[in-house]
Amino acid sequence: MQCQSCKQNTATIHLTEIHGGQRHEMHLCEACAHQQGLAVKNQIPLNELLSTLLAVQTQHYSGGGSDEMIVEDIECPHCGMTLKRFRKELLLGCPADYEVFDKALRPIIEKSQAQNTSHRGKVPSKVPDDTRQQIGLLGLRKKLDAAVKAEDYETAAKLRDEINRLQ
Repeated sequence: MQCQSCKQNTATIHLTEIHGGQRHEMHLCEACAHQQGLAVKNQIPLNELLSTLLAVQTQHYSGGGSDEMIVEDIECPHCGMTLKRFRKELLLGCPADYEVFDKALRPIIEKSQAQNTSHRGKVPSKVPDDTRQQIGLLGLRKKLDAAVKAEDYETAAKLRDEINRLQ
């Protein structure tokens, strides 16, 4: 795909924004993205990252003996994926694999996602402060709802106070 700005280079940066319910996509080359002030971070290829993390995880398990055998023998009842096959192919077979292999995958996911195990979305670097604050408030409200549902009223009260302070 060609860069929409310079119309010369290949687009390697793909942005999707939603304004007023309308989806807008922009495809830029790295140079044009840099000129427009978009932060471009070089990323490690996913296969390389997973290989490194799996190697570390394997070293972690190989010290324990019984944990390694239990984890290696588990098979997903939906797709037949095994942890051994995942380590070879670096792809899971189905969404149920995340639950089946939770014990083995959680440390890998936490390491690769800076301890975040749930999707939080992306916020562009040039977002106005009031928009950033609204995003923060939405996150706090979700946590408040979860705390109330879990009947964790102490946490809910702290979150309520934080929301009130930010508003």
